Amino acid sequence: MRDQQGRGVRSRAAALAACVLTTTVLAAGATPAYAAADTERPTAPGPITVVAVDTTWIELTWAPATDNVGVVSYPVGVRFEDSGAQYSTDTTSIRITGLRPSRTYVFSVAAVDAAGNRSLSDPTVRVTMPPGDDQPPGAPGQPVAYDVAATLLWLRWAHSVENVALDRYEVFRVDAGGVLTRVSEVYQYPPGRNSTQISGLTPSTTYTFVVQARDEAGHLSPMSAPVTVTTLPPPPSCTIRSRVGQWPDGLVARLLVTNTGATAIDGWTMRWRFYAAQQLRSLWGAEVVDRDSSYLRVRNVRHNALIPPGGTVSLGFVATGSQPPEEVTLNGGSCTVAAE
Repeated sequence: MRDQQGRGVRSRAAALAACVLTTTVLAAGATPAYAAADTERPTAPGPITVVAVDTTWIELTWAPATDNVGVVSYPVGVRFEDSGAQYSTDTTSIRITGLRPSRTYVFSVAAVDAAGNRSLSDPTVRVTMPPGDDQPPGAPGQPVAYDVAATLLWLRWAHSVENVALDRYEVFRVDAGGVLTRVSEVYQYPPGRNSTQISGLTPSTTYTFVVQARDEAGHLSPMSAPVTVTTLPPPPSCTIRSRVGQWPDGLVARLLVTNTGATAIDGWTMRWRFYAAQQLRSLWGAEVVDRDSSYLRVRNVRHNALIPPGGTVSLGFVATGSQPPEEVTLNGGSCTVAAE
């Protein structure tokens, strides 16, 4: 009888212990009631102190924030110019790696409690990383001009060889007497860009350009070899009379192109809207250069390359669809289109 009572006491004790254990586990995974009811923000952490710094890493510490319940984390922000990153720690110090030599970063620290309340007016510190570079970059490759127009062009070049990190490329126009005028800066954030557009140029004018690289320590490369390029003449002024005949599965279009400018057009390229669903069946008075999903581009044939002032040439095509030529350009200049 005593043994049965003993076993009963032990069974009730084991059940009570299991209940207590279950309650403890549930409590550990639940959100405390005080956290949900907590609306008070923590105070701002103390001023940030730089404990140690090298060319690519920094160690920071700060005085702890206070809270009516308790601070659970310190979000740490890192910003360089218009880019940034976020870190977090549950202590009052952090070591941040992967930084770049000679860059100036702004570090900030906030405090967050268990209810998600975040401190206000968080401290910041501005730090310029030590230089880790004592070598200038190599010279960029000689620029190449492309997509040259009357008032703008594009330049691209081979990248400089740099031992740490490039900051930017600077593009200069070489004026009379060798005077350099900076016309573009190509920053390397993110890295990889090695081209730029130069605008505001004068038609039918010859220009010379060079490129120089600057690394993040401020070292300058030698100048690239120069490139000399002449911009195109100003776009011609023109009018187009169109005669379009529709048929069940497409159209036949005849275009009369008139040079309304005072200068002869010697060789021309024409472009107009031509939708992806359309198919070109035939073309006369011109030959296809290329087409994409929105436009068709053609050029003159031998007998109609020259259009004198007031002169007219003709071309035509057969295509599927019902869309007549719109948004027509001749050598980059817009043409006025009217039905004949």
